[in-house]
Amino acid sequence: MASERITRDQAVAPFFVGVDVGGTNIKIGIVDDRGNTLAHTAIPTDEALGAEAAMQRSHDAIASLLSELALTLEDVAAVGLGSPGSMDIPKGLILEPPNMPSWRYFPLRDTLSKLCGKPVGFANDANAAAYGEYWIGSGRQFNSMVMFTLGTGVGGGIILDGVSLDGSHSFGSELGHIIVDSRLDARLCVWGGGQGQLEAYASAPGVVARTADLLAAGRESTLTARVAEGELTSFMIYEEAERGDELSLEVIVETARLLGIGIVTVVHAVDPEAIILGGAMDFGGHATATGRMFLDRVREEFQARAYHVVRDTVTIDYATLGGDAGYIGAAGIGRSLYQRSGS
Repeated sequence: MASERITRDQAVAPFFVGVDVGGTNIKIGIVDDRGNTLAHTAIPTDEALGAEAAMQRSHDAIASLLSELALTLEDVAAVGLGSPGSMDIPKGLILEPPNMPSWRYFPLRDTLSKLCGKPVGFANDANAAAYGEYWIGSGRQFNSMVMFTLGTGVGGGIILDGVSLDGSHSFGSELGHIIVDSRLDARLCVWGGGQGQLEAYASAPGVVARTADLLAAGRESTLTARVAEGELTSFMIYEEAERGDELSLEVIVETARLLGIGIVTVVHAVDPEAIILGGAMDFGGHATATGRMFLDRVREEFQARAYHVVRDTVTIDYATLGGDAGYIGAAGIGRSLYQRSGS
């Protein structure tokens, strides 16, 4: 589900820009003071050309979007920028993003700020998506929430009393690195290291790796014929689960169990009102039997393990903003910066 689109005449000033940097594309949106989208676009990241070139193209895309709305950068109060980690948020630096070697140790925030002539709020991309859901998505009725993003990795964002938790080392809310399996032979994260961490089990590559191991061990599955024709993917596993394949369903149920364990750990640590599940790997969400089953199993695991004070009061549900959450949340973080400045 995407965010609501409005016309220029329906918008409430001031206006904010959100920039959501990804390994493949950079999503950019113009957002009003209520979080509604006036216009949005996506441009190729072109990682090999470097961060400076990408920020210049982002600026150009922002200017083009504003022009379509008969606006200019003078009408923009602030910009928000979400970026993959690792990062140094106080200094505005992107440090060592795993899949973006040409972007290392670059002053991303200040470069975009200079190009646009505007203050720029800076956040981890998953934290930005979480802020989007908090501002106008599934978390909008809560003062505090935690979001888990399930995709090529497991990311997260923690919002407490309206403040995104960045941490002392700009490493706050890295929920994929929660330990859910302490055995000596626990799985390693597919990105290297990270033994027993949630990302090794609940990311799309983790789900694929666990399924491949079961197939290699001789387990029967309708996936076998499909793998013979192409690469195994988490979406393929979801499709076969929808058709009733027992192995695919078993893997998804185990994923829900381990995610539930991670959720209990976070809830016991920060006591949020809600847990929101986002990212591309939602197994169809509320719209499919597999997605509904996955959410039910996550809730069951939480209920079985959580302390009674929070067991019956924490909401667990899917995100609603889809791929728009990142740029909307980035714009919201820019808006928060603008409000704190007293402008």
